[in-house]
Amino acid sequence: MGRGKIEIKRIENPTNRQVTYSKRRAGILKKAKELNVLCDAQVALIMFSTTDKLTDFVSPNTTMKKTFDMYQQASGTNLWNSHYEKMQEALKKQKETNRKLRKEIGQRVGAEDLSDLSFEELCGLEQHLESSVKIVAQRKFTQITTQTETSKKKIKSLEEMHNNLLHEYEERLVEEYALADHEGLSALEMAANGASHIFAFRLQPSQPNLHGDGGCGFEDLRLG
Repeated sequence: MGRGKIEIKRIENPTNRQVTYSKRRAGILKKAKELNVLCDAQVALIMFSTTDKLTDFVSPNTTMKKTFDMYQQASGTNLWNSHYEKMQEALKKQKETNRKLRKEIGQRVGAEDLSDLSFEELCGLEQHLESSVKIVAQRKFTQITTQTETSKKKIKSLEEMHNNLLHEYEERLVEEYALADHEGLSALEMAANGASHIFAFRLQPSQPNLHGDGGCGFEDLRLG
């Protein structure tokens, strides 16, 4: 039995619709490649899914631009006119916006003549300038505050460093004085002990006393 004909209509089930699209897309790509190989046809294929996913194929013997150019020439249709007109319109709007911005900037910096402005426009310009001055002043105040806080932190850090160095220096001085005092006392003690041994003496008689003849007795001083 042959295959029955399938009614061509939109598949309502999203899953089945996606599966059918994937299968038939692969089939169309295969046929396009076969046409190019078997018949040397110039083939360009573009497809977009319902989720705007692009699938394209261009045969090796052509390019997408060449295909569009050939289509325009064969059909007599200009594909780029509408796009070019839209680009021209967008460019015109951009130029007008640029002109207005330049004029407004010139008015704010005093480089533009203000004689053609009405009283209301002058009042509006004045308000804009006052607002700008406030914004600039606020920004300046913020920068000054930030710089001041940074400077205070640096000064505090330097003061702490100075105090630490001073404290360390004072501790070293105390240690050196203590060491000097200790060494000085040790030297004095050694000198005193040495002197007591050097200059210590005792009396020893070198001759007998001459008491009988009324003479006086002499005693040698000998170093002990």
